[in-house]
Amino acid sequence: MISGRDIVIIGAGPAGLTAALYLARYRRAPLVLHDGSSRALRIPLTHNAPGFPDGVRGPDLIARMTRHAVQYGAVVEEAKVTTVEAISGGFRLNLEDGSTRESRAVILATGIDLNQVDLPDGVHEAAIRAGVLRYCPVCDGYEHLDKRIGVIGCDTNGASEALFLRQYSNDITLMPLSHPELAPAQVQELAAAEIKVEAGALIALAPGPDHIGVLLEDRARLEFDVIYPALGCRPRSGLAQQLGIDLTEAGCVTAACVADSGVPGVFAAGDVVEGLDQISVAMGHGAVAATKAHNWLREQDQDTLQNKD
Repeated sequence: MISGRDIVIIGAGPAGLTAALYLARYRRAPLVLHDGSSRALRIPLTHNAPGFPDGVRGPDLIARMTRHAVQYGAVVEEAKVTTVEAISGGFRLNLEDGSTRESRAVILATGIDLNQVDLPDGVHEAAIRAGVLRYCPVCDGYEHLDKRIGVIGCDTNGASEALFLRQYSNDITLMPLSHPELAPAQVQELAAAEIKVEAGALIALAPGPDHIGVLLEDRARLEFDVIYPALGCRPRSGLAQQLGIDLTEAGCVTAACVADSGVPGVFAAGDVVEGLDQISVAMGHGAVAATKAHNWLREQDQDTLQNKD
């Protein structure tokens, strides 16, 4: 039997903290390890989190969820996990500072990194706080009813996002990274929806307190109330890959990994899982993964007792 905890959760976003709460109430005393980069911490205000009709700031939501889990016995520690390896009886987690942690089971709630527009960090984050730069149309589209909306993207990502946002405004402009990447069928669909297409290399973005300017090559400056970059994301699935878990073509773990990753004792939750990247989905994943992990640990304990008999 290893000397560590029953279970370690990697990631302290809505998925990881929900899992921690459930496991703490299952009396598992989970350890949450995180590197302080949960995407939820960057949310200035969301109205898409159930139970918060007036909206909630991402940092406030994470703080509340952390307090809730810790109240029941979870331990939350800021530390970057660099590698995970299977050992006899469980797993060893190697941290960036050179220390290690051991556990019988692991929940991967590592999230994703967004492919961002090219702006200095301070300017970028200020534009997000001002509401003129948004990365989630599912979360925020409603807040931009009848606004001038620009979408920066290419091929399927950009066209799909522009078409999705069309339900909120009749003033949508798609700025593909290069015109040839739009298939003829996409061009026709955009035209039918009366979505404007402005081709040309992106030269600069100029965020302001209530608008954002866009300068394209060989084009006059364009002005929008909000810009949605549709540049894709990078799932933080390196630890899953180290453990031999199969990834999708996009680099996510499959939806089945919430309940069964194919590696005994390893489960997944949140945006690293293929599907809809939303707070409510992540919470659901966390609850399911925690319950599956708890029951898996119970089965291991029962098998150990039977073998002793």
